[in-house]
Amino acid sequence: MRKLLLLITGFIALSGTAQNKQILYNFTSVPQSLLTNPGADVNYSWYVGVPLLSGISTNVGSSGFSAYDLFADNGVDFNTKLRNVVFSTSRKDKAVVNEQLEIFSGGFKLGDWQEERATYVSFGMYQELDALAYMPKDYVILALDGNKDYIGKVFDISDLNARGELLSVFHLGFHKKLNDKLIFGARGKIYSSIYNVSSTKNSGYFYTIQDENSVYEQIISSNIQIDMSGLTNYTNNNSVDAVSTIAKKALLGGNLGLGLDLGLTYYPKKNIQFTASLTDIGFVKHTKDVENYTYKGYYNYKGLTPNFILDGSNQSLSEEFEDALPLDTINQKYTTWRPLKLNSSIQYSFGDGRNTDCNCLGNEIQYKNAIGAQLFAMSTPRAPLMALTAYYRRRFLESLEMKATYTIDSFSATNIGLGLSTTIRKVNFYLMADNLLEYRDISKANSLAFQLGINIVFPDKNTPD
Repeated sequence: MRKLLLLITGFIALSGTAQNKQILYNFTSVPQSLLTNPGADVNYSWYVGVPLLSGISTNVGSSGFSAYDLFADNGVDFNTKLRNVVFSTSRKDKAVVNEQLEIFSGGFKLGDWQEERATYVSFGMYQELDALAYMPKDYVILALDGNKDYIGKVFDISDLNARGELLSVFHLGFHKKLNDKLIFGARGKIYSSIYNVSSTKNSGYFYTIQDENSVYEQIISSNIQIDMSGLTNYTNNNSVDAVSTIAKKALLGGNLGLGLDLGLTYYPKKNIQFTASLTDIGFVKHTKDVENYTYKGYYNYKGLTPNFILDGSNQSLSEEFEDALPLDTINQKYTTWRPLKLNSSIQYSFGDGRNTDCNCLGNEIQYKNAIGAQLFAMSTPRAPLMALTAYYRRRFLESLEMKATYTIDSFSATNIGLGLSTTIRKVNFYLMADNLLEYRDISKANSLAFQLGINIVFPDKNTPD
């Protein structure tokens, strides 16, 4: 039982907004926009990312509480603050963290871009940390209060629902301009999982009732499984060289999987643009260094005490409970699916800017301004995470572009973001930040995100002004 509680605590500690990159999406002066839509309307002769500096992004948040709610120096006891957080949230609240670091990247054009069948190739490798956990509310209530004051309440064992993974991704993309209106792109991926923890299909219940003779009946039906890969050397207290182990697994030495990204850009009119993409259509098969913890069974107890916490004072009762609900460790292969992400946008461009010499913005080159709306959705073990964004893009001079966004999602209704991209003597630098209003006191923020990077970009000289 103690080992199971330790694993559950680990899930809660692991989790801390969705992988929505609404500022980067369709911000085509930045080459990394191809990672959010392989069919984005970019136009370079070639580009190369500065190793380890071309793409750095972090995205964290919680829909139920902020760090201030737990750690504010306001004279309120921590246990009181913890209880307030627990009882103000629901099992629908979630916490998500995502971090990406681009190791290397590049791209180049094949043939004349103006040809109808011109093709653009991009490639690279990045490391990603991705974790999501729903609030295990019933578990926390039991841990805080026990079940004595909850006679008749059914505690839902499926409240434990979380996943987390550290992996590297090798990718190769192809981008084709089919005609003046339609651009299509696809990207193949190889995933190499370094660490994985997953427990998303749990079920069961626990409740206590009292009859007219003051005899309590407690029933627990449990079907819990926690899958782990890449962590057995640590959970078994083995001495390992973490740096060399991670490096080996990152370079295709981990548990492997395959993925696919698809995307397009369509111009029904010259100044009206529609885009859509599906990214991370893929899976990872976990066959190496696998360990699974199961907590399955059925237990029915009748007695004079409603206390569910078995501390070993009653040896026979503890043994009976452990026999009925054994905590087993097995080694069983399993498969995880990557969180599928959908992006779609519609954009209206205006403002004549044909005198500019900038020629890296594809079909949008002759317009200085653009307004648009973007929809984002990401699969989760429960309901999809959704976000809706309105944005304004503006190109200044020849080398500076700005994108401002306003996003509504399950983490915030006041999410204002800003992105800047500048290219000076073929050096492209970009910086993007989300939830700017929360930077007045980040401890109260429910979500924060930033992205930055440096690339060397050679625009296509054949693109007309």
